[in-house]
Amino acid sequence: MKEQRHKRKESFSILLISNTGQSNRHFHISLLGLRMLVIIPILVCVVIAGLAYQLFMNYGNEATLRGQIVSQSQMIQQLEDEKETWNNEKVELTAENESLRQQLQEDTEIYEADAADEPGQDSSFPSRYPCSETGMLADTYSTEHPYLSISMQAEGSIVAAGDGTVTSVSSDDTYPLIIEIEHGNGYKTRYMCLQDATTKPEEGTSVKVGDTLITIETETAQLDYQVILNDQPIDPLMVLDAKG
Repeated sequence: MKEQRHKRKESFSILLISNTGQSNRHFHISLLGLRMLVIIPILVCVVIAGLAYQLFMNYGNEATLRGQIVSQSQMIQQLEDEKETWNNEKVELTAENESLRQQLQEDTEIYEADAADEPGQDSSFPSRYPCSETGMLADTYSTEHPYLSISMQAEGSIVAAGDGTVTSVSSDDTYPLIIEIEHGNGYKTRYMCLQDATTKPEEGTSVKVGDTLITIETETAQLDYQVILNDQPIDPLMVLDAKG
């Protein structure tokens, strides 16, 4: 039988010698122990380095967060300032709007008071255009042509230029229909239609401004309109306050 050899564990000896020659120390340490003496400091250094790196990173993150907090605080303050400015502008605009509203109300009251104090317009004054909206001015007044000539379209109407009384409904060789209205104060109006038409009022009828006197039934027609003051024809445009 072969003789078995026991494997010896490797170890190291450490001898500490005093300079006085006394109290010398001799230590034995195994390979595992030596390795542990080397590894443990390295691990401690690694752990310390990791902790230092973690602290450094935490400090950096904290600084970043502090910067973000400061930036957000500034933004919030800016928004608060803008809000305050808008509120001030809103107050100013509200006050200005209220002032304008009061001024408008005062102006309206003054206008209404002035309008109430003004005398009402005399509706007997022949100031209205004598035709509906289909009537168009064809010829103006002149000495040789002492009336307005107005071109009419079908379904148009001739109306009273002012309040008055129909004093005449007649015709002659030129006009198949002539209506004359007495308005008072020396004013008369004469409506002379060149085509046959239907008339509503009769002699002696009282009419109001805008009442229909003649309805146009033909496709086209012409009205010669005359205003007479104190038995003398005058330019109707001098007394008209509307022209269609």
